[in-house]
Formats: sequence, C-alpha cells, structure tokens
Amino acid sequence: MSSSSAVPAAKPPIRDALVAAAFRLFLERGYEQTTVDDIVALAGVGRRSFFRYFPSKEDVVFPDHERCLAEMTAFLAAGGPEHEPVRRVCDAARLVLRMYAENPTFSVQRYRLTRKVPGLRAYELSVVWRYERALAEYLRARFAGRPDGTLRADVIAAAVVAAHNNALRSWLRSDGKGDPGTAVDHALGYVQMTFGRSAAAPATPTPAAWAGHAGAGAATGQPDDVVVLVSRRDAPLWRVVQELETVLGRA
Repeated sequence: MSSSSAVPAAKPPIRDALVAAAFRLFLERGYEQTTVDDIVALAGVGRRSFFRYFPSKEDVVFPDHERCLAEMTAFLAAGGPEHEPVRRVCDAARLVLRMYAENPTFSVQRYRLTRKVPGLRAYELSVVWRYERALAEYLRARFAGRPDGTLRADVIAAAVVAAHNNALRSWLRSDGKGDPGTAVDHALGYVQMTFGRSAAAPATPTPAAWAGHAGAGAATGQPDDVVVLVSRRDAPLWRVVQELETVLGRA
C-alpha cells in the first residue's frame, strides 16, 4: 500500500451516529413516522445498541440533557457559603445555555421538532422541571432556617428557569442567529436584581432610619436642604426614588 493512500475517515461514535440518523429521518419522514428500527438501520447498528444509549425514541431528541443536568447538580454542590445563592443558580442555568449554543443547528432543529410534536413538548417540559427541581433543592438548603425559605427557593428557581427559557427561545426562534449569551445574561440579571439583594444581603435600612441622615434643612424646607440617602449600589433606580420620596414626606 502506498504511503500516500488516503486514510479512511473514522466512523462517528455509535451514540452520535444514532442521533444523526434519527434527526435525518425525523426531518425527512416526520417524527411519528420514524421507528427505532428505521433509526438503527440507517445508523448501521442493532436495536440493542440504541437502547444502550437511549431508553426511548424521545430520549434521542434530547441526547445531552442528562449530562447537562449532572453538570448542573455538581456545580451547585460545589458552591460554598461564600457564593451568593441567587447568583449561583443563575450561573448554573448558563450551563444549559452553553449546551444549546455548542450546536446551534441541532438546537434549532430540535426546537422546530418539539413545536410540531405534542409528545415531545410534554417530554421537554418534564426535563425543564428536573432542572428547576435541582435549582430549588440547592436554594432550599441555602435558605434553610428562614420562615419563608421553601417558598423563596421555589419562587426563585421558577423565575430563573422562566427567564432563561424566555431568552433561549427567542434565540431559537431567530434560527440561532447572534449571541444568545447577551439575552440570557439580561434575563438572569433581572432575576438577580429582583431576588438577589433581599435573599442574601442584610435588610435595607428603613425609611425612618434614612430620615435620621437628613440634614436639619430637610425639616425646614429651606433651599439649601441636604439629604444623604444610604442605598446599595445594585438597588434599582425606581426603589431609590421611592425611598427618597418617603424620606422627604412626599410618598
């Protein structure tokens, strides 16, 4: 054999070959019309190989979610008391985004397919619920001992999932154009702004406490009044204005 002979391309791993075969058939024939036997025949493997990797035909549509869920669980478990809990779950949600962004073409194809097949939509919702449950379990542990700990954990977990999915689906509807990270960061930033401060930081001083910082002129209404307002850097502007009005007695 000549040393210049071309080396045959390596075959893709069986798991990848099954996913590729499945989606080719789903696009050509439709999901309902494609059987497991059709998939394994195109992939050139046996039925046993299919079920070694995927418990059902639905699972081949979502091949990476088990891995991603395991990564998320490990990421949350590695968090310590130094990690602000709301920021931590937002960062955990970004692992899901990374999974979708790794293969935009496949992600868009899957999105279109799940919109057409009610059974796949229901399956996807069950997967989303598992992500939400992982986030809520982490937050429940972090908020243990608080009277509203369980409620806060469940509400924040649901908000993180809703914000992430809102931005992710907007990207998928655009056929995967642009950087999905910007939209997801914006959505998750809203969650952090809404829940992060009250969830992890000491209580904000009350308006009565702030009133003590007002100069003497605040009570006299003179033009040279000086009011010093103590607020957190990440407080939303509307809240700062609201509290300032309260201090000045115009609320």
